[in-house]
Amino acid sequence: MFRTVVWATDGSDSANAALPYARSLVADDGRIVAVHCKELFEWGRVAGQPLLADEDELETEIRAQLAELRDGGEEIELEIVPGAAGRAAQVVADVALMLDADIIVVGTRGHSPIAGVLVGSVTQRLLHLATCPILAVPAHAAIAIPEGPSVVRSEV
Repeated sequence: MFRTVVWATDGSDSANAALPYARSLVADDGRIVAVHCKELFEWGRVAGQPLLADEDELETEIRAQLAELRDGGEEIELEIVPGAAGRAAQVVADVALMLDADIIVVGTRGHSPIAGVLVGSVTQRLLHLATCPILAVPAHAAIAIPEGPSVVRSEV
């Protein structure tokens, strides 16, 4: 069991599939810190403000998901950190280092190795950047967890 578990989320089904693993790894006196990188386009500005690569609805969904977990008695924190588009892995690695995290749990999207190279992969970059172990959970993985909020289960 780990004291500080970082769960990296982008609000996707693959990230949600990794959450039960994060929950199963945290010690009774430990904590889960959900980390979401609010990606900003470096090249664009609207009315003097940076353009967001993700929508406000995504942040709202993540907050609602965590509120449901808290209502169920889970201890979970949220860090939403702005970062340049394409630098989510660096943001997650930096937060994990700052928190002295024991492990980072992240979902994978199931890209082929070639697609991962061409498109880039937060998980692949985390493997090179993070100073703690990474648990990469395939999107199709399933784990038996106690009944809890339905938002943490993903359809396979």
